[in-house]
Amino acid sequence: MFQLLTITFKDLLNPEFYINNGGLWVLLFIVFAETGLMFGFFLPGDSLLFVAGIYNESLIASLFGHSTGSDFLDLVVLWGLISICGILGNALGYWFGNKSGPFLFHRKDNWLFKKRHLYQAKEFYDKHGGEAIIFARFLPIVRTFAPIIAGIVAMDKKKFWLYNIIGCVAWVFAMLFAGHYLQKFILMKFDFDLKKHLEIIVIGIVIITTAPVLYKLFFGKKTAAVEDPYKKS
Repeated sequence: MFQLLTITFKDLLNPEFYINNGGLWVLLFIVFAETGLMFGFFLPGDSLLFVAGIYNESLIASLFGHSTGSDFLDLVVLWGLISICGILGNALGYWFGNKSGPFLFHRKDNWLFKKRHLYQAKEFYDKHGGEAIIFARFLPIVRTFAPIIAGIVAMDKKKFWLYNIIGCVAWVFAMLFAGHYLQKFILMKFDFDLKKHLEIIVIGIVIITTAPVLYKLFFGKKTAAVEDPYKKS
């Protein structure tokens, strides 16, 4: 008999829930959705990859039927597969934003929409677009919308792809390998199993990764407007 799985909002924020109930395929979809689909902003990207590094052997086994027999090789395979999904997710976000850009730049202001914010974003991406795409990978919520905004403000495609790849590969590597080797180090050195205290990991990562976003939100300086990138000559 089939047993219905009761899912709560708390489960959706718990990285271990996805690994235990969906395995690698669900993990890959979540990385793609969080970086390419606007509704994926609430998904646990950083903590999910960190925990995936801890459960690397079971994740590889869920795909191939068994692990490679080497922790390092398991991690490298995960690194490659997850990076591909993250890169494609960002590319989808950029494509969607680029298709929406002309409409938004030619839209009239109203109480909810202000065109000056687009001009400010355009100026920022012209100056710091590459860094924004890379560092956004490490920031929850920001990584969901950064590629979309890059597309809206018509960031150069070649530049976007370059930093998209660099940022994704670095992000996945940092989270996966940190999760795996930090778990081993702490267990060996302090006999403290992170698998039994994953809530501490989630809270710690959320605090570390959201602090820069909150600082920028409340203390960041405003920028001046620039020209419409879709203006007809």
